[in-house]
Amino acid sequence: MGKTVVGHGTWYDMMAQKVVKRERKLGRSLDKVRTEMGLGASGFPHIGSLGDAARSYAVTLALKEMGFNSELVAFCDDKDGLRKVPAGLPKSLEKYLGFPVSNIPDPFGCHDSYGKHMSSLLLDALDKCGIEYRYMSAKEVYEKGLLRDEIRTLLLNAQRVGEIVKEEVGQERYTEVLPFFPVCEDCGRIYTTKALEFFPETDKVTYSCEGLEIRGKRIEGCGHKGEASIIGGGKLSWKGEFAARWKALDIRFEAYGKDIADSVRINDRICREILCYEPPSHARYEMFLDKGGRKISKSSGNVFTPQVWFQYGSPQSLLLLMLKRFVGTRTLDVSDIPVYMNELDSLEDVYFGKKIVKDEREHVKLCGLYEYCWVMKPPAKPSIHVPYNLLAFLVKMAPKDHANEFIAEKLQSYGYLQKNQAVDADLAKRIEYAFNWVRDFEEIKETQVSLSDEERNAVAALVTVLEAETDPDRIQNAIFNVAKNNGLQPRAFFKTLYEILIGAPQGPRLGPYMLAMGKQNVVAALRRTLGKS
Repeated sequence: MGKTVVGHGTWYDMMAQKVVKRERKLGRSLDKVRTEMGLGASGFPHIGSLGDAARSYAVTLALKEMGFNSELVAFCDDKDGLRKVPAGLPKSLEKYLGFPVSNIPDPFGCHDSYGKHMSSLLLDALDKCGIEYRYMSAKEVYEKGLLRDEIRTLLLNAQRVGEIVKEEVGQERYTEVLPFFPVCEDCGRIYTTKALEFFPETDKVTYSCEGLEIRGKRIEGCGHKGEASIIGGGKLSWKGEFAARWKALDIRFEAYGKDIADSVRINDRICREILCYEPPSHARYEMFLDKGGRKISKSSGNVFTPQVWFQYGSPQSLLLLMLKRFVGTRTLDVSDIPVYMNELDSLEDVYFGKKIVKDEREHVKLCGLYEYCWVMKPPAKPSIHVPYNLLAFLVKMAPKDHANEFIAEKLQSYGYLQKNQAVDADLAKRIEYAFNWVRDFEEIKETQVSLSDEERNAVAALVTVLEAETDPDRIQNAIFNVAKNNGLQPRAFFKTLYEILIGAPQGPRLGPYMLAMGKQNVVAALRRTLGKS
């Protein structure tokens, strides 16, 4: 007997089941099962930032599907200090290094603060993806005293906190100072201060503003000595704040990136040993890398934001990127968007029975993944699927004054639309994505196809022809000739080329298509196929 399929057959269903089993074993109430994600506010949110929310929300949805009352808490770290001015922002912001981001003016002038502006970009992306959340601002949480009891416990046991940090990562800082950063009442900075002593009768700490080295750059303190309230006058160090949040907000699940694994491990121990609360279930995921192998980050200038994705692809295709795989590092750039748009169409075909998957477990899992991409609100009927590269070609060829009519007519002739069928809202949006793509990029993203030796030889021969030929009819004839010269049926070879270049078994005449999409782009795509097959 095979294993029983859990829920919708995805990793998220299995994770939700694990969470529930663990909570029952711990004897905790399941009246409300909260998941959490951290919402950065110190720089432009990148694709990975949305991954935190998407994965935790998928577990939230799985818990709801199991019949539990579950919600995602989006905790905004807007008391975090500005460590570095992100690439693309004015150098004048350097005077605010070390300031809480909620206390820095918005350089764009449209929000109450720098922190509000940055966090609003990610919240906008969550909204577009249909992710529902309970927003919590760290600034407001501290000011309302929601973490007061946890802060008091940590500061009264600061020596033990310091020992745990030292044992886990060898850092001795918190054996000498309290795990709390007051905001200096004189200069307004947060990371330049050292919290020295806690007075529980007044809920205040004494501090001195001495300066701190952050990412190789020294931020000088102003020398002020004073006291600050733990209610809004500062924030816990990360070596303790996660634990305080987990207990105060009763968090049961939180995914985390590999880059903060040490902090999570420390906080797990602090949570158990000092706050006497069993930390939430965790799942660790790898980071997205750019094509050069660098981690995509807010400050390094290689930020790939959700807003960039939404120019060229749907929110559901972005959720597919996040949810299709949990483990392993993945390289990513904008040129991958067409692949995920086409893959989402393939998932939709499985969901609506247009594409048969014989393995029942795999079929259930793929249908479940599709539903999660639509946050459990899938469409009632399938959309019109047109391969991304084909739309990009039609957009390039379309007359500007009646583009949609031209595209509709061509799609009717290719069989994607029925005769006299109009372009609906979904297809119009896809055409808009293709317009944006053609405006900003030239690259063709080929579909991965396994080639026989004869096909490899024919593709290699065609590459040689394309490098020298500029006439569409001669290119068309060359495709026939290289097929025959390599023992292939021309019709079958045309189908192979269509699959590589368009992701469909048929399409426009290939000679004009190859020239319209840029001969050098087609050659590059064919060479990549030869390299991968």
